[in-house]
Amino acid sequence: MCGIVGAVSQRNIVPILVQGLQRLEYRGYDSCGVAVQGQSLPGTGSAGLVRARSTARVAELMAQVEHTGLRAGTGIAHTRWATHGAPQVHNAHPHFSHGPGVAPAEAERPGRVALVHNGIIENHEALRAELEQRGYVFSSQTDTEVIAHLVDSLYDGDLFAAVRAAVARLHGAFAIAVLYRDEPHRVVGARAGSPLVLGVGEGGTELFLASDAMALAGVTDQIVYLEEGDLVDLQLGRYWITGADGQPLDAAARPVRTVLAHSGAAELGPYRHYMQKEIFEQPRAIADTLEGVQGIVPELFDGANAAAWRVFKNIDKVLILACGTSYYSGLVARYWLEDIAAIPTQVEVASEYRYRTSVPDPRTLVVTISQSGETADTLAALRHAKKLGMQHTLTVCNVATSAMVRECELAYITRAGVEVGVASTKAFTTQLAGLFLLTLALAQSRGRLSEEQEAQHLQALRHLPVALQGVLALEPLLISWAEDFARKENALFLGRGLHYPIALEGALKLKEISYIHAEAYPAGELKHGPLALVTDQMPVVTVAPNDQLLEKLKSNIQEVRARGGVLYVLADADTRIASSEGIHVIRMPEHYGVLSPLLHVVPLQLLAYHTACARGTDVDKPRNLAKSVTVE
Repeated sequence: MCGIVGAVSQRNIVPILVQGLQRLEYRGYDSCGVAVQGQSLPGTGSAGLVRARSTARVAELMAQVEHTGLRAGTGIAHTRWATHGAPQVHNAHPHFSHGPGVAPAEAERPGRVALVHNGIIENHEALRAELEQRGYVFSSQTDTEVIAHLVDSLYDGDLFAAVRAAVARLHGAFAIAVLYRDEPHRVVGARAGSPLVLGVGEGGTELFLASDAMALAGVTDQIVYLEEGDLVDLQLGRYWITGADGQPLDAAARPVRTVLAHSGAAELGPYRHYMQKEIFEQPRAIADTLEGVQGIVPELFDGANAAAWRVFKNIDKVLILACGTSYYSGLVARYWLEDIAAIPTQVEVASEYRYRTSVPDPRTLVVTISQSGETADTLAALRHAKKLGMQHTLTVCNVATSAMVRECELAYITRAGVEVGVASTKAFTTQLAGLFLLTLALAQSRGRLSEEQEAQHLQALRHLPVALQGVLALEPLLISWAEDFARKENALFLGRGLHYPIALEGALKLKEISYIHAEAYPAGELKHGPLALVTDQMPVVTVAPNDQLLEKLKSNIQEVRARGGVLYVLADADTRIASSEGIHVIRMPEHYGVLSPLLHVVPLQLLAYHTACARGTDVDKPRNLAKSVTVE
């Protein structure tokens, strides 16, 4: 989602700020900007804060900055995903405050306060009304401008004190970075509910702020992870951190960690888009995620306290919390956990879970699933579950240094690598691999996994990369299907059993990047309503593995065909479903039993990708969407 980069240095940091924004482009954004201290480098202009903003890509912002010759040693930068106010330049960050009484027409003159913000301020309307009464004039529709004016109104010679007083009045989630005109070598940051990290440059002579360590890749690998409620004060060659209680924190409380972040600007190689590249990286991502797994033991999930064996012995049920694609991986895991481990499992949409009355059970393992480990809704749901007394927590996550990993008792770190495309692909399949390992570990701890079964499952896991290569070879056939789909505006996806969540994921992928309206149903639900939608203009995609529900699924296929519907079937080789008029069949290379969801989702990813290409959409950065959703 939104991205923050800030710096205090004795050299020109404008290129670092803009390059940091480029590394965060994978999150998705609709505007960007940079603000710098005009007097933070010798000979760089008059006092005051100056900025550049754009509703185009970061590359256009870079060209704008280079054209104006913007140079400074202190500054902040931002990529915005619109929440309050349309994606227009006047709503783009950084936001200025010039003090009370300044008309919007003067908004681009050098400011007194410059501020960037990730998150949502829930009491912004009340604060705006109060500030307007005090003479502050607003030039945007954003909640962020409220914070800038609030800081200005509280400033009395010390930026840190003003920010501390301002955040005490904010309700909601935020990470902010703030400059003040009269303090040219200072950036103050604060976080509550949105991630923010501090980067320490070589020798500690320059300091950085960022919403993600990736933004600082190639600049510094020395990272301090700020915790909930922290404020940080960056000055030339030194920094201070205070905790939520306002007390200063030492290095032991917020240690500097070496983080080898990889830039999101990886080479595309022979691929047209990052999404296509990431689809084809799945065999390697699965192999990396399973690397080192020699046997099924609880220790695979140990956190810092090596507590997995004890936790697994003291739980009676599982509660999975996740959003979007990660939620669908949780739905697949429910089938595995109840079938193989015989443990009751509940899967909740994280954004809904904490707003309803539920019945907590302290003998529940709360499992969160997140690619970034910073998903705001999932973090909030996790904290809610812990407040209800459910202290046994585990996360399946792709970022080892994320808030999700730090806040959970146990963890399994997937190794999908950086996923640049907004529509998740390799993160999803590696999540499934991690969740299957969790299923086997829980089954073993409950005495439901024999040595023979363990060996069979491990063999199947190790063969997955090869099996995935076989599925990827189907790409030319899926390009042919995509040519048909590109001319449609609606589609249905059907699945049964543990492939119903795969149908949901296939529909989501098509929606996300091609903008075709798509829905997914358990195939048995067709006659309970969705069959009314079926015409020859409504393609119906059916996931048809050779499992115990195959004959039922064949009946559902005939229901569609009898109504003139056109079917696109992903079938195992031995299903005896053949292509005919109105039925297009692609045969999967092999049947893969309980792990077949990992194989069947890949053709659906390719179908969505090539349909989007045929329609000419922005595949890697689909409209209105963001990669890491750090606001509720």
